Amino acid sequence: MKARSLGVVFGLIAAPAMAQDIMRNIEMPAHRALFAQRGDVEPIPFETDGCSGGLSASWRFVAETFPKFSALYEAHPPWEYCCVTHDHAYHNAGGASQAEESFEARLSADDALRVCVKQHGEDNADEYAARYDMAPDQIRTAHSVTAEAMYTAVRLGGGPCSGLPWRWGFGYPGCSVFKPVTSARE
Repeated sequence: MKARSLGVVFGLIAAPAMAQDIMRNIEMPAHRALFAQRGDVEPIPFETDGCSGGLSASWRFVAETFPKFSALYEAHPPWEYCCVTHDHAYHNAGGASQAEESFEARLSADDALRVCVKQHGEDNADEYAARYDMAPDQIRTAHSVTAEAMYTAVRLGGGPCSGLPWRWGFGYPGCSVFKPVTSARE
């Protein structure tokens, strides 16, 4: 029984490292394609949509439609500055010059987004608690849950060469991990 318990404990400890290795193996071909296909091109001028995936756009729509929402919760997500900083890293692939560096820069940018949203909750817990008639710990928990959801979303949906407008390296021309289809005559 003790040996089995130790095996479970070691398995749980090793799981995050194994998951990271799996994600690296899945994602690295896209990072290699990004650098192979972008060449020496400079990125287009930076633009941001705030928090991608419709988060900022939906928030603004609700705020414009319901003035009481806007008065209470503001006209944009209060942590939107975290998303803009994140978008700067995504725009130019974190300034990376090779695929492996690009993978690490993306992971770092995504983690920084998560930390920023959590820190915003920590920094504003007392003010928001009074405004929303909640406990400061509820504010911290809400920001923590939001930060984890955002992290998961960007890890799953923000990879390079995905064709999505918020992809890693969106300042460069689109790229693909698939080889171009050629006819049999070529």
